[in-house]
Parts: sequence; structure tokens; C-alpha cells
Amino acid sequence: MKHIRPLLALMALLWAAPLVAAQEAPDLLTRWAEEPRAAYPVGDAELKDFEFRARPIVVFANGPSDPQFERQMGFLAERIDELAARDVIILIDVDPDARSPIRRSLRPRGFSVILIGKDGRIAQRKPAPFSGRELIHAIDKLPLRQQEIRDANRPIDGAGAQALPTR
Repeated sequence: MKHIRPLLALMALLWAAPLVAAQEAPDLLTRWAEEPRAAYPVGDAELKDFEFRARPIVVFANGPSDPQFERQMGFLAERIDELAARDVIILIDVDPDARSPIRRSLRPRGFSVILIGKDGRIAQRKPAPFSGRELIHAIDKLPLRQQEIRDANRPIDGAGAQALPTR
């Protein structure tokens, strides 16, 4: 039952996506900060807007009824809490004719899933759906994610500053 609610939220957004007007990138980041467990249409956003703020997972399809697109959205919904904890923003582009800046930059052909690191580099590109487990594994291998994990495990001293490692 707990997997159904995120799936319904993603699917509701998916069906509403074609109706949403193009959003300015800062507004998109604000919306994502308020609700990191949703998917957002790419609109006029550019990849540089997310650098060092979020890890975009961009899902491209030729339409919202593409079976691979529906399967990918299901995979994302199953792991949405884990993805949100890793600063993932899910961006969707199901209108090839709109020629969004992100579509022009990444040049997908048909269905495609692309994981972008916080540094703005393409980390993974696949012409078939990624399972949630595969995506999380790929994210956790990224250098900036490895640094986040190390920083989270570093002890903090009583003054609130992180203790320097001893040699």
C-alpha cells in the first residue's frame, strides 16, 4: 500500500504534465524543494540550472502513453523516497515537438532515461527503463555522492563543527 501513494502522485502529475505551462527554472527548483517526491515537466529549464543543487533524472518519450515511459515512472515511484534522499529531481519530456532546451541539449531518440550528476555531467544514459535499484546504485557510485556519504559519516565535535580526521 505504501508504494501505491507515490505511484499515484507521479501518475497524477504525469497526466497533468501536458496541461502545465512551461515553468521558469527557478520556479521549478522552488516547487521541487517544496515537493521532492514528484515528477516535473522540463519546461524551459536548462541542465545548468540544477548544477550542485540536484541530480536530474530526465525521462524522455514520444508521448505519455509510451509503455516504456509508464514502466519507468512505475520504477521511479517504487523508490521515490530513496531518490528524494539523494537530491534527485525527476524531469519528464513527452513532447518531442516542443524542443525544450534540455531535449535539444541531450538529443534523445524516442524513449530515453538520462541520469545527470550534480556536477552537470551525464552519469548514465539508457534507451530502456532503469529499475529503481539500478538508478540508486548508479547514483551512489557518483563521486559527489560518495563525498556526501563520507561527510554524513564524519563525526561532529561538541561545538557543532566537524572534527578533522586524525592521521
